[in-house]
Amino acid sequence: MRKYFLLLLILFTLPSFGQKQINKQSGVWLGYFNQTRLTDKWGIWLDLHARRTEFSDRWSTQIIRPDITYYANDHLRFTAGYAYARSFPAAGLHTVRPENRLWQQILWTSRQKRLHTQQWIRLEERFNRKIANDQLQDGNNFNFRFRYLLNLMVPLNRDFIDANTLFFAFNDEIHINAGKQITYNLFDQNHFFVGLGYQFTKGLNMQVG
Repeated sequence: MRKYFLLLLILFTLPSFGQKQINKQSGVWLGYFNQTRLTDKWGIWLDLHARRTEFSDRWSTQIIRPDITYYANDHLRFTAGYAYARSFPAAGLHTVRPENRLWQQILWTSRQKRLHTQQWIRLEERFNRKIANDQLQDGNNFNFRFRYLLNLMVPLNRDFIDANTLFFAFNDEIHINAGKQITYNLFDQNHFFVGLGYQFTKGLNMQVG
């Protein structure tokens, strides 16, 4: 049984676009990823996220996301799981929006000399609880979301990323909405990360950026 842990700390600035106005929002994003390979072909995955806006002044989002993973080989895996998310309202509002989410993913990795690459394509089926007048309503808004991630890591003090390795990390994930209820916001968001990481052991690293 092999376990892989990732602790992630991101300081971020998010622009939000209105008709003629751009609002920027800064915050802190903490993430925890655990991948455990139980057998040669099967494993489990769990990631947890806590985001706070205005540099930890108030909550933005909380997510818990477990799954089951099938390993086609050491570089290709298929995943299916469930996620529960809570989206907190803007200042002045009080109702937290719950979301139930199913998701499926294809993930593949490669290594070329010192460059380590990880990519995934993810499909989500999102059920967001309806809200009106700052109150939860019966029923859900439904939409699909497609996600593509590119993750690059380059070791700085060794030829390979192994225990006690400092590395450069680049991460970009694009989110695209789809479905009958999606009219204007086809492009949902883009998660862009540049930072440094440290590989403490073969199965544990931390990234800050």
